[in-house]
Amino acid sequence: MTEDAILTIAKEASSSTVFGVWFLIGAALVFWMQAGFAMVEAGFTRAKNTGNILMKNLMDFCIGTVMFILIGFSLLLGEDYMGFIGKPGFDIFSAYHNFDFSNFVFNLVFCATTATIVSGAMAERTKFLSYCVYSGVISALIYPIEAHWVWGGGWLAQMGFHDFAGSAAIHSVGGVCALIGAWMLGPRIGKFTKDSSGKITKVNAFPGHSLPLGCLGCFILWLGWYGFNGAAATTLEQLGSIFLTTTVAPAVATVVCMVFTWIHYGKPDVSMCLNASLAGLVAITAPCDVADCFGSIIIGAVAGLLVCFGVWFCDYVIHVDDPVGAVAVHMLNGFWGTIAVGLFATPSAPGNEETGIVGLFYGGGFHTLGIQLIGLGSIIIWTTITITLAFVLIKATIGLRVSEEEEIVGLDVKEHGLNSAYAGFSIMDISNTLTMTANENTDLGTDSYENASEVVRTAAIPVVHANEGDVDTGMHKVVIICRLARFDALKKALNGLGVTGMTMTQVMGCGIQRGSNEHYRGAVVDSTLIPKVKVEVILSSIPVDKVIETAKKVLYTGHIGDGKIFVYNVQHVVKVRTGEEDVAALADVE
Repeated sequence: MTEDAILTIAKEASSSTVFGVWFLIGAALVFWMQAGFAMVEAGFTRAKNTGNILMKNLMDFCIGTVMFILIGFSLLLGEDYMGFIGKPGFDIFSAYHNFDFSNFVFNLVFCATTATIVSGAMAERTKFLSYCVYSGVISALIYPIEAHWVWGGGWLAQMGFHDFAGSAAIHSVGGVCALIGAWMLGPRIGKFTKDSSGKITKVNAFPGHSLPLGCLGCFILWLGWYGFNGAAATTLEQLGSIFLTTTVAPAVATVVCMVFTWIHYGKPDVSMCLNASLAGLVAITAPCDVADCFGSIIIGAVAGLLVCFGVWFCDYVIHVDDPVGAVAVHMLNGFWGTIAVGLFATPSAPGNEETGIVGLFYGGGFHTLGIQLIGLGSIIIWTTITITLAFVLIKATIGLRVSEEEEIVGLDVKEHGLNSAYAGFSIMDISNTLTMTANENTDLGTDSYENASEVVRTAAIPVVHANEGDVDTGMHKVVIICRLARFDALKKALNGLGVTGMTMTQVMGCGIQRGSNEHYRGAVVDSTLIPKVKVEVILSSIPVDKVIETAKKVLYTGHIGDGKIFVYNVQHVVKVRTGEEDVAALADVE
């Protein structure tokens, strides 16, 4: 054997080892995407369900692992049987010394991704037990069988169907399951407003409780996608090209979405742009190895518009409540990415010279496009039939949806005995009070307290005298609700009257500000929780009317919602430290 031959063999062995290690690193990156899905779903939904969402994203991987060991892996990569399924077996137990460890782990993390997509669309109203059951069904049967057609030597692979990393086999399947599940489950309470005839007249926005979590999840997913798309690369050139397409498509999708929402809604929509990044990633997943930069740009641009259309279509046309946009991101863009192979596959992509996969726009005619459509259609039909059957059986036995009380209170408490996923933290954006502006419909005409009429003053800061029928003991409790930005001025003014003891609590006030035209994911936000403070003081010697007048003067800005004051009679006061009672107990705070 010549020296050149030896060097060639050594180089090939070294390359094989390097890409074998990269294959497992890619699997680890895909596993890390579970954290991304958890953060996106938690951030885009309400805080009262956060613990439930975290638990579901943990368990779909763990349950998926069990099901993949028992049957899923062999159905996917077992010996091909008639092009339909892999031969069931237990080589992982009986022939462990020859087992394909790397392929097992790699395909397992992909399987878990398919199951977790469904979670977001059915969030905030699904029974946890039901979720565990259908997640197991997806991991054991639905995903492995259709993935065998694509990657296990099944009939689609034999036909020439191309889905490099799973636009069809993973994202389309997860998206179809999400759509059917969300439709069968029904919308969250209050999502749609109906008239007396039952016709939906309005779509209500349910803003997610933490866009920072959603954004963090988006970046985690984008990072993991380099492993998702690139792990199966076999040359450095191919890997570099995949990294390029996996970067370009989501970036372009996000820019297009930003421009569209800016033009359409007047302001760029944050959550929709986060969805657009993921939509671009989903769309490039199938053609990432056969598309070039120009093709990636077009694929991403369409994805950025498609995700906006998908969210609108679910809300306003078919009235399916999808809290995180899973249908728009995964189903529609999974379809688009699969079809895009038949349009944008180019022989110039590294590693695609010998495959013969050439898209319509690069001179390949309709051959590849036809195969892609057949493959996508068969996967959709398979998924629709199997997941519908699974959901029907679950609904008829253990039920899919939680009770109305459980949904209102929150799944954290009712399903997991968890009072809050944020114990010890106050979920409040205090900075909002410092920048919040009133709109024209709250303006009372003058910002001067002295020039305002009594009617205007009362409209801005109404005063409510509670329990007036009780015996007047000369002691009163005054509760003042106001914006946090006005607290310091209020405190100084009350101190000037001689009030030195007070209690301040941060609270959330719900108010409707008509005409503000705020949008969340294309739906108008009418009612918002506004951060405020509650100040409580107990009075005896200081006149109540003087405190009320001072507070109104300090809080007044000439807008409805400047504050509200409640006055209560106090029957008895005890100072714990000294044992003093009633007026004597209040002597050192007035």
